[in-house]
Amino acid sequence: MKQGNTENSETAQKPVEKTGRLKRWLREALFMVIIFTVVSVAVDLWRGQSLPDGVMPDMMVTTIQGENIDVKALSHEQPVLIYFWATWCSICRFVSPTVNWMNSDYPVVSVALSSGEDSRLAGYLKHHEYNFPTVNDNRGGIARQWGISATPTLVIVKNGEVVSSTTGIATPPGVWLRMLLAG
Repeated sequence: MKQGNTENSETAQKPVEKTGRLKRWLREALFMVIIFTVVSVAVDLWRGQSLPDGVMPDMMVTTIQGENIDVKALSHEQPVLIYFWATWCSICRFVSPTVNWMNSDYPVVSVALSSGEDSRLAGYLKHHEYNFPTVNDNRGGIARQWGISATPTLVIVKNGEVVSSTTGIATPPGVWLRMLLAG
């Protein structure tokens, strides 16, 4: 009989142990998410110190596709996503598909930094099937005007003012939510 009781108590302890482990794992996962979020926001704030705040710099550009864009005027219609990136940027390879997806719902102007001649940049865009309008800032003039210190940098402009900016990896839901809130 004692064996039966021992077996029952051991069986009863297993679900309790599993529940305890699950709670501990969830607590640790939540802690890691909070730490990641705090570090990410801190890095974003530090990198974004040089970005314009409030009124955006004038930005009348011609894309490598031959389109003339007045970004400030365009931002009075709806939020505009300005994407500073480079073909050599490894993180940009994760962010560019998101920007390409956003281009179907919002105006996007991308600025390629130090990425070679127009033909090389056009080939890169075609190879990756990116359809967003792209300005070739091969000499960095636009990047200096905007105070860009890291790639990728995403800036959201509405009514001629910078309303949001972020650097580094950005997720599709995060970019979409920022655009939605800017609208």
